[in-house]
Amino acid sequence: MNYFKTLVDLYRLKKQAKLGVKQMRTLQEKKLRQMLHYVWDYSAYYRRTFEAAGITEVQLDELPLSCFPTIDKKELLEHFDELVVPKDLCQKELREFDIAESADRKPYKGKYHVVHSSGSTGTPGYYVYDEGAWSSMLLGMIRAALWDMSMPQILSLLAKRPRIVYIAATDGRYGGAMAVGDGIDGVGASRMYLDIKTPLSEWIRKINEFKPNIIIGYPSTIKILAELVESESVEVNVVRVISCGEPLGASLRSYLEKSFCTEVVNFYGASESLTMGVEMKLEEGMILFDDLNYIEIESGEMYLTCLYNFAQPLIRYRISDSLVLKAAEEDSMYPFTRAVGLLGRNEDILWFEDGFGNEEFLHPLAIEGFCIEGLLDYQFRQIGKDSFEMFAEISKSASKEAIRLEMLSQMKKILSEKNLDYVQFYVNFVEEILLDPRTGKKPLIVKKGENGQYETSVIAG
Repeated sequence: MNYFKTLVDLYRLKKQAKLGVKQMRTLQEKKLRQMLHYVWDYSAYYRRTFEAAGITEVQLDELPLSCFPTIDKKELLEHFDELVVPKDLCQKELREFDIAESADRKPYKGKYHVVHSSGSTGTPGYYVYDEGAWSSMLLGMIRAALWDMSMPQILSLLAKRPRIVYIAATDGRYGGAMAVGDGIDGVGASRMYLDIKTPLSEWIRKINEFKPNIIIGYPSTIKILAELVESESVEVNVVRVISCGEPLGASLRSYLEKSFCTEVVNFYGASESLTMGVEMKLEEGMILFDDLNYIEIESGEMYLTCLYNFAQPLIRYRISDSLVLKAAEEDSMYPFTRAVGLLGRNEDILWFEDGFGNEEFLHPLAIEGFCIEGLLDYQFRQIGKDSFEMFAEISKSASKEAIRLEMLSQMKKILSEKNLDYVQFYVNFVEEILLDPRTGKKPLIVKKGENGQYETSVIAG
């Protein structure tokens, strides 16, 4: 991103937040109809499914969005090559690229930004942004991160070359890590990644050396940094904290604001659309960016239509987040829909303690990338200060022994990276990993007493 062009485009995007409610609805509707016509002309999948639903080209300008067919991740994976617009995109080659190339911010074929989904709702997939979509998303992300600041204030902040630390999963094609890196580069700031697999002692050393003044990351990991500040293990002078990737509860928000003596910006995004909304005050709710997305709630289900990604269009794509929408009123400060309720996933962290009282954590996203043939799904449950168990769902034809040995190998490596060689773990083969009925997702971490009967096999860590 060009620095000066970024600032000009950011100014224009911020002006949209000052539109009237009717003007915003008109803008959103215009973008929606453009997208519907585009997919009719260029996406074989959407043209076919629209026609199967009895929709004609003339009706693209007339029918409410609720009349159009929906899509979910399973459907996307099955029809990926038919859905995407660029002819040089196919799912098989994307998987080969993901396996063969190092997980950095290098675009696929020099022009496509590939985001590997977390897989929290089942089989991982790929979400592809071309340069235009990526730039639109980054501008939306920067607008959200600096939401309550005027352009003079933003220019003053950036002139001081802020030092930004991103604390999350950073060693894969995670949308957050890729977008934050490109966004920071775009505004000319200094950055440091702090991966959740890194030992706590390294956190302390790196934070004290880098001295960040802006913190971005999962709320659960920012909380760990706040506790390090509280214990005087690190010293920081922070002007902004940006929470993303997990829900931010009221009590944790209050704790973080008190610890860092600054307001917390709560950012909302997903792999399918990395920029979806922002929350500055809990009582005001999450502001959803209607100029970038069209979000619907129907029969308790959430559907996303991304209005800026023309490479991999998503029309009425089901997302398993749970929220309640509140339309903007004529006298609202901003012309955007607001959301209340649960947003995204909220995973616990596994904390362990050795025989000398030293503590170390294992974040669920550090182990979310398990990929073993025959292993369909898995969960974790802590059973002691130095032990945890894994619930594994495997295919009928898979070998339990082969999977057990591979899990042992991969898990040992992960634990070693975190100086957790003393931790023991167990494998329990189960018939099925069940969804959490409250969220519609499969949590990676379950509490004691959850799940049913298990067949247990011991694995020493």
